[in-house]
Amino acid sequence: MSQSGSAGVALDRGVEMSEAELAQVCRTLAEQGKRASRSLATALGGQKNRWLLTSAQALRDRADEILEANARDVAAAPSLGLNAAAIDRLTLNVKRIGDIARALEEVAALPDPIGEVITSSKRPNGLDVTQVRVPLGVIFMIYESRPNVTVDAAALCVKSGNAAILRGGKEALESNLALHRVLSESLEACGLPKHAVQLVPTIDRRAVGMLLGMPEFIDLAIPRGGESLIRRVASEARMPVMKHYQGICSVYIDESADVEMSAKIIVNAKAQRPGVCNAAET
Repeated sequence: MSQSGSAGVALDRGVEMSEAELAQVCRTLAEQGKRASRSLATALGGQKNRWLLTSAQALRDRADEILEANARDVAAAPSLGLNAAAIDRLTLNVKRIGDIARALEEVAALPDPIGEVITSSKRPNGLDVTQVRVPLGVIFMIYESRPNVTVDAAALCVKSGNAAILRGGKEALESNLALHRVLSESLEACGLPKHAVQLVPTIDRRAVGMLLGMPEFIDLAIPRGGESLIRRVASEARMPVMKHYQGICSVYIDESADVEMSAKIIVNAKAQRPGVCNAAET
């Protein structure tokens, strides 16, 4: 049994809530996310970057806690039918946690997109028209086995001023709970709303459908995973969906490129981690 901080709901791989209980949990998540998004929309870049950097250090400091949780997921993986490549995507180690933390620091180093002026023009009647970047609101992210996506998605959402509702796969349940604890505990200390990053506190598949039916609270759904997941989200969502179906990862070499460097890039793109979804295929 594990405990999620998202909505105070105990969960277990084999326990299901009633329809009414699950509906209330999902509505609470969505309402909390909407309220958080209003505060995030006006959060300063320094507050968001402080949270990213604080979380990066916390991931390193609490690596043992995260690895202990991940070990439980890896031990359960064969019973869930995961093959060797899927287990590799699921598995964390000290180096991979370090890479996840470094990714947060890289996001912090990016310029704050909120308020950036994209285009500006003056109409014939003298009216100034300006296109400015603003947050979308609440983003519902549904993804599968790689637990690093929990951190990546949270970081990109918060950096761009959006509240995140995250729903990882059942195979990474313990890992995602541990990572979410690390991310969420420093939000308020950095001046951000405590519900800026929430984890759906159940592996019940019905929760996805319920949340996809709440366009009054959730502004965008992003499925990241296999074709069946993406088709389900696209068919059930009542809000816009950012999706792909069958991506092929290709490396293109320009005729002016350095041949030696190109060869190194190609080998790295495939051999660094062959089992991940963004490994080169052609």
